[in-house]
Amino acid sequence: MRVLAAMSGGVDSAVAAARAVDAGHDVVGVHMALSRNRDQFRNGSRGCCSIEDAGDARRAADVLGIPYYVWDLSERFEETVVADFLAEYAAGRTPNPCVRCNEHIKFEALLDKALALGFDAVCTGHYARITTRDDAPAELHRARDAAKDQSYVLAVMGRERLARAMFPLGEATSKDEVRAEAAARGLSVSAKPDSYDICFVADGDTRRFLRDRLGSQPGPIVDSAGEVLGAHDGTYAYTIGQRKGLAIGRPAPDGKPRYVLSIEPVTSTVVVGSVDDLDVGAIRAGSGVWFTDRYADGDWFECGAQVRAHGEAVAVRARALPDGGIEVDVTAGAAHRLQGVAAGQSLVLYDGSQVLAQATVDATTPAVRA
Repeated sequence: MRVLAAMSGGVDSAVAAARAVDAGHDVVGVHMALSRNRDQFRNGSRGCCSIEDAGDARRAADVLGIPYYVWDLSERFEETVVADFLAEYAAGRTPNPCVRCNEHIKFEALLDKALALGFDAVCTGHYARITTRDDAPAELHRARDAAKDQSYVLAVMGRERLARAMFPLGEATSKDEVRAEAAARGLSVSAKPDSYDICFVADGDTRRFLRDRLGSQPGPIVDSAGEVLGAHDGTYAYTIGQRKGLAIGRPAPDGKPRYVLSIEPVTSTVVVGSVDDLDVGAIRAGSGVWFTDRYADGDWFECGAQVRAHGEAVAVRARALPDGGIEVDVTAGAAHRLQGVAAGQSLVLYDGSQVLAQATVDATTPAVRA
């Protein structure tokens, strides 16, 4: 196949491209320039798509002997990923920019452009597996290395785009294996640190980034009874389930920590309470993306639900809604609690390792205590 390899400048995408070459594909490397600031540099393990990263990607492509290009997608990135990030926080929601980047950039803008240019698939360094059975549609599964699994942030892509994707690292057993392979291939990025945090907040100070973009929006911090406990400069600095950095100044009457329970951007109010108040009994999520037709009838079915990239799936019941959304009954699950779920988070349903569906959380219902 003709394969476009997305090369971020890191070790994962470089090895993924190398494996695509080894598989006999006609591979072309492309680096996505996503920052409007062409002078932006990496700060250790923070930041990506910088000048250094573009250079690292070019050197990797040279070692692999494949053509290499840089595509400027910074305007699309700003209009979709960054704009969504700001709008969601301003609305009191908690966005996941990696999910939006996979949706709008890697598997929309990049893939669509690749197909228009005659490529058959896009190859990335994500850790996830694609399996096929007979003539059935391709399935998205967790990576072999559970610690590196990225199926959660990929689930937004849907079946049609999955059929045009390649994840050569899905069967890797560890990141050490990938780094060792990179070194053996003579790729200079073999020891390069992984990127952490939010790529467009290079210094890692998300609160300052939001304040600079959204401005100061002071308001009260109150308990569930409405008593004012403190003040803040903007609700965007808080997320559901947050414990640290509340700056209340005094403990709860029972001496236990307080957590953010809800965010009300209209009144600029942050509500805090006990950890037990974070228990979720039900979730309603919109804009569902399905990888199977097994549950299109809207009946309840048992599955696992994951609401954080580095979280675990919790046993629940779920069903497809007529409006395209998904409803989850958490209390039907057994042993594990699901806490601190915020509107804006990505909800992904699993059957074992297989991804069934993805949707964006719109609202939650507190768990009813016996």
